[in-house]
Amino acid sequence: MKNFKKLALLALLLSAAFLAGRGAAYVKYEKLDEWIVPASGSAGAENWGLGFGQEGTQPTGNASVEELQKYDAHYVGNSQEKVIYLTFDAGFENGNTQPILDALKKHQVPATFFVVGHYLESAPELVKQMVADGHFVGNHTYHHLDMSSISSKESFEREMRDVETKFKEITGTELARFYRPPQGKYSTKNLAMAKELGYDTFFWSLAYVDWYQDKQPTKEEAFKKLLGRIHPGAIVLLHSTSKTNGEILDELLTKWEEMGYTFRTLEDF
Repeated sequence: MKNFKKLALLALLLSAAFLAGRGAAYVKYEKLDEWIVPASGSAGAENWGLGFGQEGTQPTGNASVEELQKYDAHYVGNSQEKVIYLTFDAGFENGNTQPILDALKKHQVPATFFVVGHYLESAPELVKQMVADGHFVGNHTYHHLDMSSISSKESFEREMRDVETKFKEITGTELARFYRPPQGKYSTKNLAMAKELGYDTFFWSLAYVDWYQDKQPTKEEAFKKLLGRIHPGAIVLLHSTSKTNGEILDELLTKWEEMGYTFRTLEDF
C-alpha cells in the first residue's frame, strides 16, 4: 500500500511538472506576437533563423539561397550590391504606422507591408495610404496562424485568399504576390503551396526584437543592431507596431544612406 501511494504521488508530481512545462512554453510562444493563436507544429516544420558572422557581411539562414529558390522563396539579395529591401509586418494598428509612412515618404524609400486580416479590417485608410504612397502590400495570412501546422491545401489557400479579397475590397487593386510566413514558421510543403498560388515567399536577413509593446528597445539598442548588422542585399524586417521604429526611422534611413545604401522593392527578386 505504501509503495502504491509513493507511485501515485510520483505520478502526480510528474504530471504537474509536465503541465507546468507546457504552460511555460505556451506563455513564451504567446508573447512572440500578441495577435496570434498558438497552434501545434507539424513534422518537418522549421523556424526561420539566422547566424551572423563578420559585421557587414550576409548572415547564413537555416536554409540556403539555393534551397529556397526551388520554392520561389528568398531571405537575402545580391551580396555585391549595397541594397536594402525594407519590409514591415503589420498585425494591428497602434498609432505607429503613420510616422513610419511619413519617414518613408520623406526619403522616397519604397517598402513592403505584410498585413493580416485584422489590420485590413481595422486600419483600411492606412492600407489605402500605403498603396497611394507607392508601397507594396503583401500577404501575412488572415489569422496569423502557425502555417506549418496547416497541411490542407484548401485551408492554406483560404488564409491567403481571404487577405487578397479584403485588400481588393479596400483598395480596388490586386495584392502583391509576396508572402511572409507568420513568426517565420514554415515547412517545405507550405512553401510549395505558396508557390503554386503564385507567391514568392520572403523571410529576412536582418531583424531585431521590436514587437514587445511594454518593452520597446531604446534608440541606442535599435541602432546597434540595425546599423551594426546591415549588409548588402539585406531584407530587413521591422514591425509597424513598434514605437521605437516610428521614432527612429527618419534618422535610421539617413544613416543607411550615409553608409552608401540604396533601397529597392521585392519586385527585384
